[in-house]
Amino acid sequence: MNWANRLTIGRFFLTLIFVAALSCDFRFNHTLALAVFIVAGVTDYIDGEIARRFSMITDFGKLMDPLIDKVMIAAAFICLMQIGAIPAWATIIIISREFLITGLRLLALSKGQVLAAESLGKHKTAWQIVTVIYFLLLLAIPEFLGATPIWYSIAWNYVGRAIFAVAVALTLVSGVGYLWKNRAVIEMR
Repeated sequence: MNWANRLTIGRFFLTLIFVAALSCDFRFNHTLALAVFIVAGVTDYIDGEIARRFSMITDFGKLMDPLIDKVMIAAAFICLMQIGAIPAWATIIIISREFLITGLRLLALSKGQVLAAESLGKHKTAWQIVTVIYFLLLLAIPEFLGATPIWYSIAWNYVGRAIFAVAVALTLVSGVGYLWKNRAVIEMR
């Protein structure tokens, strides 16, 4: 197994640590979750760079890298929903889109086609990551200050909602556009 694939597997275990940190109540658990999520995100970038730069692209990596990315994002939004940062409907939209697009790609692959990612989908992913990091940062700040800052409710309720609204909008638009553009895969018999 090459280094790119090891990093991909490592990201899965980092996701488990991330979920444990958000699910357990201990000192600086939100800070740990933030740090682990950032490290996991960096490994996603690094494993792709390694695979492309050193010609280590494998079937395992093609399948598992995007799948583990989706597990990481789904886990993050479920955990954020559980603590009240993100509403359930937004989490359902985000996770449903990921399942639908993954299913479409698997269907295309079974027919010998590879559906490439599009730039709008990459923007969607970036906004999803920004949303997760933003709320994790807000959760970590009181751990360091020992109190909740006066501006906290504005940052949580207004800025946070605006950020996740962009993420949800991009999730919907990119998902519907991708399904429409590749509808021939579904219509093929």
